[in-house]
Amino acid sequence: MIDFGFDKLALIGAVALIVIGPEKLPKVARTVGHLVGKAQRYVADVKAEVNRSIELEELKKMKTQFETAARDVEQSVQQEVNAANASVSSTWEGLGSDTASSAGSGSSDTSADWAQQPLQTPVPSYRNPKKNWRLKRAAVPTWYKQRQGVRSRAQSGAARVARFRPKSTGR
Repeated sequence: MIDFGFDKLALIGAVALIVIGPEKLPKVARTVGHLVGKAQRYVADVKAEVNRSIELEELKKMKTQFETAARDVEQSVQQEVNAANASVSSTWEGLGSDTASSAGSGSSDTSADWAQQPLQTPVPSYRNPKKNWRLKRAAVPTWYKQRQGVRSRAQSGAARVARFRPKSTGR
């Protein structure tokens, strides 16, 4: 980077004063200041964009790592569930064969059919809502509102002024 000290800046200012002249020097200095500001803003924008892209890449890497970890957990859970299902079904078949041998050959088919059928949950039927379903259940009672001074009716500004206007004494 270029190192400008006070002595070098003073020398550049003196040369600019001689070359440009005292009338045009403030306008040129203002223009140079605007250009330097624009350059600094551009550099700051480029830095911010680079930082955003780096953060985006890091987030993508973290996302892929998280997805692979989730897939591994899902696979291990699925394997455990399959193993548990296999052990339950083998135990169930073992129980079915024990009852079939003790009860006879006629009940073995019905027990095997019952074990293969999936469980079905009943579907709830539609119920009409209560008659006053539009009313709020947690509404504040009107007597409480009146005691606390809560306004229940809207009143225009002119009506409010007329209501609270002091009574004039008749002369």
